[in-house]
Amino acid sequence: MKISIPYDRTRLEAEVPDARMLGVFEAPLPPPAPDAAGEVARALDAPIGSPRLEELARGAATATIILSDHTRPVPSRILVPQLLERLRKGNPEIQVTLLVATGFHRGTTRTELVEKLGEDIVGRERIVVHDSRDDASLVECGVLPSGGKLIVNRLALETDLLLSEGFIEPHFFAGFSGGRKSILPGVASRTTVLANHCAEFINDPHSRTGNLEGNPIHRDMLYAADTAKLAFVLNVVLGEGRAIVRAFAGSHRDAHAAGCRFLADACRVRVPEADVVVTSNGGYPLDQNVYQAVKGMTAGEAVCRDGGVIVLCASCRDGHGGQGFFDMLSGAASPDDLLRRISTVPRNATQPDQWEAQILARVLSRHRVILVSRDCDHAMLRAVGLHPAASLGEALDMATAMTSPNSKIAVIPDGVSVIAEQLPRS
Repeated sequence: MKISIPYDRTRLEAEVPDARMLGVFEAPLPPPAPDAAGEVARALDAPIGSPRLEELARGAATATIILSDHTRPVPSRILVPQLLERLRKGNPEIQVTLLVATGFHRGTTRTELVEKLGEDIVGRERIVVHDSRDDASLVECGVLPSGGKLIVNRLALETDLLLSEGFIEPHFFAGFSGGRKSILPGVASRTTVLANHCAEFINDPHSRTGNLEGNPIHRDMLYAADTAKLAFVLNVVLGEGRAIVRAFAGSHRDAHAAGCRFLADACRVRVPEADVVVTSNGGYPLDQNVYQAVKGMTAGEAVCRDGGVIVLCASCRDGHGGQGFFDMLSGAASPDDLLRRISTVPRNATQPDQWEAQILARVLSRHRVILVSRDCDHAMLRAVGLHPAASLGEALDMATAMTSPNSKIAVIPDGVSVIAEQLPRS
């Protein structure tokens, strides 16, 4: 059987013996909307738990739209023009700022903004890229339920109307992306992000893909969005080819909850326990570095047997993605050693990128991970505990050698688009 896995802007292919295949497991999402712009307009015409955006704009002199950054495949070229049009229809004089939610990532470049929004919007609108380390641009506005300081970009707090765009997908510790996440971590201070992403919360069994109930990370994020007065969100669920399947607009709580319910029903896959799991981070832009690629690995972790092998296809052309992340992993005696050390770090002493290193160490403590890349330094991959391969075929040969010639293989082509659950092997 030939398998095809997303990689950067293309795909990697290889053949797997039929006798070893447990199956190919993809999110059974509905097909993309036949008219993407029309689907967005439909959601904006009938917002959930909120007046229409035009009505909200009538009483506002200023508005800030929080945008996703360069690491997210949000179709902002479709979403943002409609948000701008509706705001100005409600109030032609409203002053609008586009605030790019970089969270803890590097700043988005102008080239990336043009790719995301188009030259017309980049050249015409006021755009500010959030910097979680720029204290002068940040304001303290409360205390999170977890006890950490809530510090947010002042452009989000000092506007009359705050709204955001984004997409909803399974998230490996916040449950789902979208909605409240545009505030925390999107436009929050590094201090706030570090407190929210603490070792205790990452280790909490409720902080897992597809789960919001009892999730302490989600609880902090909801508080942050409420405190910042996030008034309106436009979130989309994406399907094949990153095309819009469904749009959800309205209050950040109600519209986001509706989107999460829709996605949970549509993207849950039940996979027999596998010896080898082949997956990916869904290709560009989510597979630009190892840091982001950890997300795809957690789909493999959910269904791979202890001691099994996860094969993750990711370009990682930007390298490891975080110096702190790299230093923690490369300097550890073993994954278990790193987990022990991180578990002793209190909430208020979280280190940058600690959470991603913690999750990768958790995966590596139970599985071997082969990362397929033809675009990054393989020595760097070895330094963080991964086994590099230059092709998918080579990786499958390595996985066979690590397990057995008869090992069973499950394929999850896009690990970040599914909620994977393990079934007992028959």
